[in-house]
Amino acid sequence: MAAADLTAGASAAPPAPRLSHAFAALVLALLMGLQPVTTDLMLPALPALAADLQAGMAPVQLTMSALILAFGVAQLVWGPVADRVGRRPVLLLGLALYALASLGAALAGSVMAVVVWRALQGAAMSAAVVCARAMVRDLYEPQEGGMVMARALTGLGALAIASPLLGGVLVHHFGWRAAVGAMGVVGAAIGLFIALRVPETAHHRRPEATQIGPLLRQISHTLRHPGFRAWAALVSCSYGGLYIFLAGSGFVLIGVLKLAPSAAGAVMSTCSMAYIAGTLLCRRWIPRLGLAGAVGRGAWFTLAACVAMVMLAGNRHPSVLAVMVPMWLYALGHGIHMPCGQAGAVGPFPRAAGLASALAGFVTAAAAFGIGLWLGRALDGTVRPFALGMAGAALLTVAVAWTLVRRHGEPLKAA
Repeated sequence: MAAADLTAGASAAPPAPRLSHAFAALVLALLMGLQPVTTDLMLPALPALAADLQAGMAPVQLTMSALILAFGVAQLVWGPVADRVGRRPVLLLGLALYALASLGAALAGSVMAVVVWRALQGAAMSAAVVCARAMVRDLYEPQEGGMVMARALTGLGALAIASPLLGGVLVHHFGWRAAVGAMGVVGAAIGLFIALRVPETAHHRRPEATQIGPLLRQISHTLRHPGFRAWAALVSCSYGGLYIFLAGSGFVLIGVLKLAPSAAGAVMSTCSMAYIAGTLLCRRWIPRLGLAGAVGRGAWFTLAACVAMVMLAGNRHPSVLAVMVPMWLYALGHGIHMPCGQAGAVGPFPRAAGLASALAGFVTAAAAFGIGLWLGRALDGTVRPFALGMAGAALLTVAVAWTLVRRHGEPLKAA
């Protein structure tokens, strides 16, 4: 078998444009930023949604878990389709569906209707994220792609700062439906930008990408690659901890610490500042240390977060600062792990970047879905489940960074 991807039937397309790092980072930030917009705008809205629709903790958490599950599963569809027809058609269709689903969720009359529309939101959002990661590999080699991804995720961090702040203000003045409706406006605006300004980036079309036989062979080939497994595991563990914060922080800050929704949104946004700091460190470390070296150094922040979370779990009367300091440390490490992990997972697959992106995203989303189901049952009116869950995710992230990624993350060889 050739050393390249299983792409014997790949058809040539016009050469992909050489986008400037700044413009490519802007495009990636907007596309991947749809994920924190979709989750973080909802954080201050969850308690209000529960009260308005008279729903219990488990079904309200399902509005997040269903989003994540659909987000992961749909990537397995969008990824091969994007390898076959290109990135732009998938992006435009996905963003249109996202705007429609946001409107449906904002108008829903029951919590289960919200769950259904949020699932469609997640499926549509995955088109943007899977294509964004694939575009990095379309345009750049892995280390350069990691640099551009870190720059993009700095911009994503700015969106993540604004989202809970905006969500808190919208919920306070207009209710939870306004926060969900705002997601649709954002999705429509990004879709218009893509339609007007962003060219196709795929170098090749793969007519066989959606055929069962070649697809299964490429999936098997990708999953067997040790570098892919290492980077996908890192992203899954690191995002798993972040998801506990996304799904649980509203209930901890508002329900346990009794903050107002607008104040909780402001507090949540500070994590994004730490995340931005992590991406800036990542951009500084990659040229000197490489992707795996940057992750190994960033894992020290994650380990410190783990220790702080264990201490938080034993605090019966925590302050806001006691909750947030471990989160700031975790977000700092996450800002290093994610750019490297997302570039690393697609790096070995230049001709099947869509599928590699989809598989990595599916693994991450499946882990987050399981965490969400556990969290809906574990939250008990204290910070203990929240803190211990995050400590466990942090410990797993450190273990992966210092073992699998150190061994297999570099050099990134085309598979």
